[in-house]
Amino acid sequence: MVSLDVITDRSDPAVQRIIDVTKHSRSVVRTVLIEDAEPLVECIRAGLEFIEVYGVETIPLPSEVLAACRQRDIPVRLVGAPIMNDLFKTDKKPKAFGIARVPRPWSFDELARTTGDIIVLDGVKIVGNIGAIVRTSFALGAAGIVLVDSDLTTIADRRLIRASRGYVFSLPIVLASRADAIAHFRRTGVPLIAFDTEGDLAVSDLRDADEQLALVLGSEKTGTSRSFESIASHCVSIPINPAAESLNVSVCAGIALYERSHWNLADRRRAPQPPRAERSSAGRGSGRPTRPAYPGRRSR
Repeated sequence: MVSLDVITDRSDPAVQRIIDVTKHSRSVVRTVLIEDAEPLVECIRAGLEFIEVYGVETIPLPSEVLAACRQRDIPVRLVGAPIMNDLFKTDKKPKAFGIARVPRPWSFDELARTTGDIIVLDGVKIVGNIGAIVRTSFALGAAGIVLVDSDLTTIADRRLIRASRGYVFSLPIVLASRADAIAHFRRTGVPLIAFDTEGDLAVSDLRDADEQLALVLGSEKTGTSRSFESIASHCVSIPINPAAESLNVSVCAGIALYERSHWNLADRRRAPQPPRAERSSAGRGSGRPTRPAYPGRRSR
C-alpha cells in the first residue's frame, strides 16, 4: 500500500495553484485541471506535462492513476476533505485530479506531416459534439482535427476536456479561421470531402479512396459552408429515414470514420508527438445517392 502525503494546510502552494486553475475567467491559460481517473490516465499517456496529481484523503486513489504517475515520475498527494470542500464548493468534487501545463497549440505544418484522415469541423460550436468527435477520431485512427470557427480559444477548455474524456490531447487539433483552413488544404492538396444531403457519393464509397482525405462536417443547423463546398473534391451523403430531419454531427463523423477505419488504423499511421508546453507567457445526411466507385478528385 502506497503511503501518500496529505495536504491539510491551506497555505500549501498547491492549494492556491488549484484555486487559480479552477477560475472560470483567466486571461492567459497556462495550466489546466484534468478531472477523474480515465481522463487523467489518458492525458498522462498522451505526454501532457503534469505539475502534480491529487487524490482525496477519504477515497482510495485508483491504482491505474498511481501506476501512470509512477511511470512518468509525477508527484502525487492527497487533499484533506475540508480543503476539498473549500476548493470545489458547489462543483462536483473529483475523486482524482491533476494540474498540467497547457501544451503549445498545434500548427498546420505539424498537421501536414500526418498520413491519416483529417476531420474538419466547419462552424461546429457545441462542445459536447466536439468532444464526442475527438474521442471517436482517436479511437478510429484519424490523424487530426481542424476546428474552424468553433468559438474555442484553446483546446485546454475544461468543458472540452470533460466531453472528450481527456482525449483532446491525444491527437493534433488545430484551431483555425475558415480562410486559414482553406488556404492550408489548397496548399497541401489533400482532397476535401464535404457531407451534404445531396452528395454525389454514398458514405460507403469512402472505402475505395486509397489516400489521405479531409472529411468536412458542418453544424446541424447550417451544414458545410459554401466556402468549403466550393473546393471539395466530392460531397457525400448518409442515407437516413426521410422522416428524420438530420443526424447529429458526431454520429456523422463516427459513420464516416468507420468507413475509413481500414485506412486510418493501419499500423503505419501514427500521429506526431504532442507539442511541449510553453513555460512563458455535420452536415446533414439523407437520400439514396448513386454508388459509383470512388472516382478521385472532382475538377474545380
